Amino acid sequence: MEIYIQNKAHFEAQVKQLQLQYNRISLGRLVAVFGVIVAIYGYQKSDSFGLVVLGVLSVVAFFVLMRWHTRIAYQKKITEALVAINSDEINFLERKSIPFENGIEYNDFHHPYAYDLDVFGEQSLFQSLNRTGTFMGKNTLASHLLKINTATAIAETQEAVKELRDKIDWRQSFLAIAKVGGDSKAQYQKLLRWSIFNSEAVGKVALVVGYVAPVVLAGLAIGYGVTSSLVLAKLFGLMFMLNLAISGLFLKRILAETAHSSEINTIVYNYSLLIEKIENETFTSTKTIELQKQLVHDKQQVSQQLKQLSDLFGKMDSTSNFLTAILFNGFFLYNIHVLHGIVNWKKQHAAHLEQSLQVIGDFEMLHSLANFSFNNPDFAFPELNATYEIAFENLSHPLLNPQTRVGNTVTFRPQSFLILTGSNMSGKSTFLRSLGVNMVLAGMGAPVCATKACIHPLPILVSMRLSDSLSDSESYFFAEIKRLKQIMNGLEESPAFVLLDEILRGTNSDDKRNGTIEVVKKVIGKKAIGAIATHDIEVCLTTNEFPQILANKCFEVEIKNDELYFDYQLRDGICQNKSATFLMKKMDII
Repeated sequence: MEIYIQNKAHFEAQVKQLQLQYNRISLGRLVAVFGVIVAIYGYQKSDSFGLVVLGVLSVVAFFVLMRWHTRIAYQKKITEALVAINSDEINFLERKSIPFENGIEYNDFHHPYAYDLDVFGEQSLFQSLNRTGTFMGKNTLASHLLKINTATAIAETQEAVKELRDKIDWRQSFLAIAKVGGDSKAQYQKLLRWSIFNSEAVGKVALVVGYVAPVVLAGLAIGYGVTSSLVLAKLFGLMFMLNLAISGLFLKRILAETAHSSEINTIVYNYSLLIEKIENETFTSTKTIELQKQLVHDKQQVSQQLKQLSDLFGKMDSTSNFLTAILFNGFFLYNIHVLHGIVNWKKQHAAHLEQSLQVIGDFEMLHSLANFSFNNPDFAFPELNATYEIAFENLSHPLLNPQTRVGNTVTFRPQSFLILTGSNMSGKSTFLRSLGVNMVLAGMGAPVCATKACIHPLPILVSMRLSDSLSDSESYFFAEIKRLKQIMNGLEESPAFVLLDEILRGTNSDDKRNGTIEVVKKVIGKKAIGAIATHDIEVCLTTNEFPQILANKCFEVEIKNDELYFDYQLRDGICQNKSATFLMKKMDII
């Protein structure tokens, strides 16, 4: 946390310095405006050449200061974002808040594990990992949490995460640029829709006219200035109107290409800065180098291509004012030239636009995992194997308080499936979620909340938390049956890591017991690895029938000084102690 405290103080000092510069430049602009007013007023009283010089210098100074003002304003926004980034990390690590988007829109009740393992929503895994600033980044992180990658992809991601973990200055600068851009799903999709919009090229005749007409107009203006001929003046006026008429023929196409161009202009420029940040960094891991290579097309860097597009939209937006549009198009047929540039850009570069922007999303996903690793240096990167070995040392849940969480060592060899028993509140469900969440983290290439881990990447199938689907007129029991069917169908396709928590709660005890035993037999028959939590001791006796596959594990509770004491330590065997009767007596229920 110390690095975040130092960074916050450093950037807060920079903000103060930039604010001083910002104020001084604002004052300088006012002085420049005052200089212009003085020059104009004074020149009316006296034809002094010095006043002309003052006026010219004041105008030049104003525009120089305006550009400087814009640059300082942007630097100030970036630095303020860096202050916020470090402040958020401090608040998160001090467990004051989780000031990050929770990705609730990605929650899918029908996904094999997303809802059961709290992958999205408040206090979720996504919210704790999420350090993205663009829609592509958020979407990429969510998609990686919803799938298990191949061993090769996991290994490449692990390597990239380790590389980026210590590039904290680069990562925070990258995130700051992403945040100040104000990206959104709507803007991203608007840009992609524009990129696939079928644009008709500007004809050769129109281009020739676009270059010839301004030259003819300039010639008429010069001729009138030399001869003062009214004929030339009239021809100049007619030519000006003709240019406007020609520009008007392209108005519909221009509007179609440049709808909301100011928004696209801003977001495209910000994308170019993010990509430029990637292009200019030196990387060593296989994944980051491959991503970086995708940012060169037609022997040109993608950041330069995007800056060209941003500049074209900016030029078009500069004529959004009616008077400016009249002057620019009347004199230069300005919009036709810009339209030609935009259409030509689309023809050359639009085909790889989405792929290039996806690189931003991939780096933001890697940054999120690298930040997770940086914040948790004691978390281990799992060793990968192809022999279905899964084991964790000091496994716990990454969202629990590191000061109080309890780790457990567990291995799924030689027995591949565990039957967990324990009283309520003893830690069974938390342990199952710890297994599931860490398998998700391992499957995306992130470190896990354990001191050592060894995994074989497997699909994850979970039945832990279901709710009545009132809109579908489903009971809890029927929803659970459907989830168990989904798990069995998944096991038909391939072996999987399966977690079950007190299944068949919607039926009577005998039916529940018998059904649970049959489910256990079915999942181990399909080569599942995993665990089931139950309160039914008879389910535990199934280990006698399958001693090479099933193992009994438990969490015990003790009564000390008339209070329940949970140590949350995983033990061998079947739970012996009960807590329900004790609690009810203590609370005068019975």
